[in-house]
Amino acid sequence: MNRRRLLKSGLGLLGGTALSGCLSSLGFETQSAWRDPPLVENRPTAVYYPAVVEGMGLYGTTTAGDVGFALMHSFPHRFWNLTGTNKTKVVVQPDDSLHLMVSAWDTETNTILPLDISAEISDTSGQVASNNLWPMLSPNMGFHYGDNIGLPGEGQYDITLRVGPLQTNRTEPFENRFTEAQSATMSFTFDTDETYNLTYRRLGEKAGSRGTVDLMGMQKIPKPVAPAKSNLPGRLIGEGSSGDARFFITVVEGGTRFGKAGRPQMIVSPRTPYNRVILPRMTLSTTVKRGQKTVFQGPLQASLDPEISCYYGASLPGVESGDSVSITVQTPPQLARHDGYETAFIDMPPIEFTV
Repeated sequence: MNRRRLLKSGLGLLGGTALSGCLSSLGFETQSAWRDPPLVENRPTAVYYPAVVEGMGLYGTTTAGDVGFALMHSFPHRFWNLTGTNKTKVVVQPDDSLHLMVSAWDTETNTILPLDISAEISDTSGQVASNNLWPMLSPNMGFHYGDNIGLPGEGQYDITLRVGPLQTNRTEPFENRFTEAQSATMSFTFDTDETYNLTYRRLGEKAGSRGTVDLMGMQKIPKPVAPAKSNLPGRLIGEGSSGDARFFITVVEGGTRFGKAGRPQMIVSPRTPYNRVILPRMTLSTTVKRGQKTVFQGPLQASLDPEISCYYGASLPGVESGDSVSITVQTPPQLARHDGYETAFIDMPPIEFTV
């Protein structure tokens, strides 16, 4: 089966102009292994335009209870895993057939869900692959789950997607929801022509500069974005950047779905700097001082709300004008990263401001 293509040296992608098209139109030919695409040299410690952007295709959508799934595919490609602050490059292996991607959301509110997702793939002969999908960031998809997958050949497969209970706090609209494991099975057909004829764009002179491409939009699939600053609940008390992530900090008074026992709630909403992509799987804490007195010091709990998606929060005794606040990133987003994100959101110094 012809299931790999290799970049022909010196053709098309080595030029400085932006190119797009399918692989064959850009100088690719069928080979026995896949070679990594160009990687920008001297990359900034920030979100940047990668050398190339790979298209993606939709295999389909399905549901399990109140969890919606979308299954997508693209070329096999490199990515970087993050453990703490240690980054490990994952290269394309000779038996990788495609890069499989999954989005998961609440079907009632269209809120993206930060769940753990596994995939089991089988054909008529039985199970052919079983993977715990990595939570990931990519320029054109944002937050999603994915991995490079090896398949024995072209043809039809069944995939079972399994999610565990939601391991995060949630506001009242999500109370008692996503507490049990769910699974859904759907079929897809792996066709090398379909996958390897997806668009492949070289970004030319933009490559390596700060910025990123627009998120791809697919009908009925929610985008993994945080709300605009003006749409956050409560009173904005501060904002800042750390590791190229943007943070907005608000305080919501007691008596709302965010507060506990009538106490005000601090809400910290981090996102990527350009498309407002959510940044789950962080560990944050905060300290609030009033003069020499520490008013509050403690963790910010990872939380989920249908209006503001993933955020980090804590109940406080109160925040007043003149208070000094620090937000400390104890663990950066534990997310695998595609080209364009692998240098950002790792070294994240505290954010400090005065209310």
